[in-house]
Amino acid sequence: MYGKAFAPEYQGQIGSSLGVNSSYEEVLATASRAHREAGDALERARAALAVGEANRRLGRVAQAGAAWRESYRSGREAGDAGAMAWALWSGGTLARQCGSLALARRLLTHAVALADAAGDRLAHGYSLAGLAETGRIQGDYAAVADLHERLLAQGRAHGEARHMVWAMSGIAQMHRNTGDLAKALELFEESARIADGADDARGHAWSLRGIADVLSAQGETDRALELLSDAEAICRTMDLASALAYNHKMRGNVLYRAGRYEPARDIYAVALREFTEMREPRGAALARLGLTKSRSRLGRDHAETLSELTDVERELDRIGLRHAKEAVIAFRAETTERWAAETSAPHGDATTPLTPAAPAGW
Repeated sequence: MYGKAFAPEYQGQIGSSLGVNSSYEEVLATASRAHREAGDALERARAALAVGEANRRLGRVAQAGAAWRESYRSGREAGDAGAMAWALWSGGTLARQCGSLALARRLLTHAVALADAAGDRLAHGYSLAGLAETGRIQGDYAAVADLHERLLAQGRAHGEARHMVWAMSGIAQMHRNTGDLAKALELFEESARIADGADDARGHAWSLRGIADVLSAQGETDRALELLSDAEAICRTMDLASALAYNHKMRGNVLYRAGRYEPARDIYAVALREFTEMREPRGAALARLGLTKSRSRLGRDHAETLSELTDVERELDRIGLRHAKEAVIAFRAETTERWAAETSAPHGDATTPLTPAAPAGW
């Protein structure tokens, strides 16, 4: 069993007025006011943490960075290791969002140690969860699969729906990326049911995105697009800038798999602009890959395509995204084979384009 979802990153007086489904503009306004009115260092640390998280979710990277650092300094001034752990969790999550995965690991590792010393179970769990997600994003499934399972067990033991949804979605994504679509769909659908029952709108939106991805890979394009529209409505209601951009990127994936290259190109371009504006290089690299593939399918010069793929691969290497790099390598081989077949065909003969393989969640 589980209870209603809650947001432990909203602490003190802030936590009494904000919930997991509060829009991030509302969170930012409430937390900023609390920060101005804070009477001691611990209150400042808690308010700055919420300011940082709101700005991070809104895609305001510089403001989020300044806020988590202030939260850490205030927590240290208050001598509260738990507050310091939460601040480092926020900083590590921001670093991962910005593609600095090595920094994310360092900050989250320190957060785990501080939370453990403070006896703060939630900060400890969230920091471990952050480490697990960072490893999953890098494609290091062997290192983090067991951690995901243990975190899911902890969430179930304590009835924490939000944590269950996060862990279950991560496990589902690993199954999806390794080709077990049936298991991935089962887990994404379960996480969506839990999120809906616990009134966790954000978790529900991410789970719907996962379901849409799997259904698309199984050829159910229209249903996938419907689910992404449902998730987009949630993202807009809650001001989830990053989640909205990833939703748009996934819509591009769905359209591309269905051979609808022009609308795929257009929505990838929207996602790329959104990621660039919020300085989120991981999402930008993935959207750029989709845009490059769509343009190639629409007749872009082969040499230009290869040059773009080289740039994208270099960025993926810098960030450390192994799985996405595999998608680049696969498409380079596919487009080169297609180009060779087209250029070697007798003049005037029609050629049948190769059917693109469905990419695994890039």
